Amino acid sequence: MIPQKVILSPDALLKLLDKYELDIFTSRSFAERTTLKLADWRQQLRTLIKYGLIDIIERGKYCRHNFRNEYVIGNFLAEDGVIAYWTALNLHGLTEQFPNTIFVQTARQKKTATVFGVTYKFVKVKSAKMVGIERQGYGNNQFRITDKEKTVVDCFDLPDYSGGFEELIRAFVRTGLDAAKLITYCGAVDNISAIKRMGYLAELFKKESTAHFIAYALTKVNERYSLFDAAGMDEGTHISRWKLRLNIAEENILAVADNLY
Repeated sequence: MIPQKVILSPDALLKLLDKYELDIFTSRSFAERTTLKLADWRQQLRTLIKYGLIDIIERGKYCRHNFRNEYVIGNFLAEDGVIAYWTALNLHGLTEQFPNTIFVQTARQKKTATVFGVTYKFVKVKSAKMVGIERQGYGNNQFRITDKEKTVVDCFDLPDYSGGFEELIRAFVRTGLDAAKLITYCGAVDNISAIKRMGYLAELFKKESTAHFIAYALTKVNERYSLFDAAGMDEGTHISRWKLRLNIAEENILAVADNLY
């Protein structure tokens, strides 16, 4: 017996989206939820797109016309994408500065994209660095984001995506951090210079919650001096304990903490 072809109207397609609560979807996710092949609803989809009821995010990825959650869209643009760096700092309340770009960490190569007027910057890292992921939001508005500790470690790893080194210092100082998580994520990211900078700051600001992390960081100190601010000048006091060159004066680092609020 030859199976009959499914015939959908545009209205029936919208009702299916309502039934399965699909505000944002891919061709594959729609098929998995409805068991319908793309050929069964391609033409109806085109009609809904034509009349502005469905919007194209990029090829094979769609959303309802009123769905604009930029963090969820960031996840959809990169299949393994995770909201990270400066964007995650802001969402975790670790900086008051709001980035104009949504930063997405991914293990895949993907060019910067602009969708619905929002710019998405994709930061490619090794898959081993894709740890420390949690979920925020509910239902169709749920998205993947690096947790607080992983966000901090990532920003020290790639400070160009942190919103500025002073902001990163403030973020590190203003929040309680889980030492065990810091150690785990530092092991995954494997950036010795970043570990030394965080260890030095934890000790300078006497962060008791990170005592175990300080001990761990000291075991990673190598013989090569690193600039405290990697983007700064090659100048300043040498701190032998941490093999860091303070190209930001210590009193200025301490002053950052005095201006947290």
